Amino acid sequence: MGDFEVIRRTVIAAEPARIRGFINDFRQWRLWSPWEGSDPQLMRTYTGPEAGVGARYTWRGNRKAGAGTMEIKADAEREVGVELDFEKPFKATNMVTFTLEPVPAGTEVTWRMTGTHSGLMGVLGKVFPIDNLIGKDFDKGLARLKTVAESD
Repeated sequence: MGDFEVIRRTVIAAEPARIRGFINDFRQWRLWSPWEGSDPQLMRTYTGPEAGVGARYTWRGNRKAGAGTMEIKADAEREVGVELDFEKPFKATNMVTFTLEPVPAGTEVTWRMTGTHSGLMGVLGKVFPIDNLIGKDFDKGLARLKTVAESD
């Protein structure tokens, strides 16, 4: 067992409010999520409010997409907090935080995920650090978010 943290950042030439709109509404994730396209038949369910605290997104897909639920737990002007519950390919609960900090070039977006490895993932996490496994996905997602947020 062990705690982990994955952090990636980028600067987007857009206001925090514009970027937040792509994060706190799970329907908008289809525009930028690095996992979009991993299963063309992915089943999606949205419940709760359309955006903000209480909005929920449940997915179920192929082996690569897995299955799970995300729920927005915090939604402030410069921060969105998401609880991420994986069912497949392994069970895990992680906290994801998006921080939006104004900078001269626009907004610095920080994507952070924290959690605790347990069971098989606790062992595998020592051999294959989670940062190496999903850090590239975070980079890809932030690049896509940048493209979407900076477009008209």
